[in-house]
Amino acid sequence: MPKPIEIRTSPHLKRAISVDRIMRNVVFALLPICAFSVFQFGLSALLLLLTTTGVAIATEWFFARTSGRGNTVSDWSVVITGILLALTLPPGFPLWMAAVAAFIGVALGKALFGGLGYNVMNPALVGRAFVQAAFPVAITTWTPAFAPGRFTEVIPSTFTLPFMQPIPVKDWIAGLQLDAWTGATPLALQKFQHIELPVTDVFTGMIAGSAGETSAALILICGLWLASKRMLDWRIPAAVMAGAALTTLPFWLMDASLYPSPWFVLFSGGLMLGAWFMASDMVASPVTTSGVIVYGLFIGSLTVVIRLFGGLVEGIMYAILLANALGPLIMSWTQPRVYGAVGKGRGE
Repeated sequence: MPKPIEIRTSPHLKRAISVDRIMRNVVFALLPICAFSVFQFGLSALLLLLTTTGVAIATEWFFARTSGRGNTVSDWSVVITGILLALTLPPGFPLWMAAVAAFIGVALGKALFGGLGYNVMNPALVGRAFVQAAFPVAITTWTPAFAPGRFTEVIPSTFTLPFMQPIPVKDWIAGLQLDAWTGATPLALQKFQHIELPVTDVFTGMIAGSAGETSAALILICGLWLASKRMLDWRIPAAVMAGAALTTLPFWLMDASLYPSPWFVLFSGGLMLGAWFMASDMVASPVTTSGVIVYGLFIGSLTVVIRLFGGLVEGIMYAILLANALGPLIMSWTQPRVYGAVGKGRGE
């Protein structure tokens, strides 16, 4: 009896690589960034990473078990959510607030849509956006990098109990005798005081900021390593950075004393982390060739618009979330023309 012919849809050639292997490599790429965060901010950064990752895993397990989807923790995607969330938060962020962010990120940003492969937006940014709205003071309270004693004691606000006032940061800093500490991040200094820190400091991470967004150089190296293994579409971060630089350039040329340089825009804040590890989310980003370019340019340009003209000093989070929401439209607009079709997408 002849063997039946099996007809399948494309793609017919696939890489012998599983989802959990891709996710595991993303975690490996994030580990150096986590290590630098702990080196820079000490025990508080470590506890922040453990809290968000632990709560994210527990939340994923709970919803997977109650929905009967089996063990979905083993695909490592929720570990990435927990790590990325921690890296976007201030190092002294109260742990109970971080736990809320992790729960919301996984529950509303992932489980509500059906789990991995169905989420519309990046879950880590969903959790971050929630605490941005719920706890605006805590999310914009920064602590100095490389503080003395950071490996033997935590930032006082770390263990703040729910609905309790933490020890004022200025009082804690006064005890550290850091007279030069301004309490502002590079983005805030540039936006409100028009003081642009040296690009070398911003690029290497010798600054204050979120737990894992300070060293653009390290993020770039880790992102390029992941792209070299073909586990990240390099066109997305390249388009994000191009969009940010091109949007900034004319303003900087017009008045360099008022507007930041393109280099400063690229290396400051969370743009580099967002471009390489969040905008490139395989589920929430387009897959068409021109679609990823439009998607990345939109994120980069909108980030700069929010930074320069919005009320917030940072805009990468909202730019990515909005681009995630527009992803299906971008996909439909950039579908390649069907061979032999009279119009795009038409077979007649």
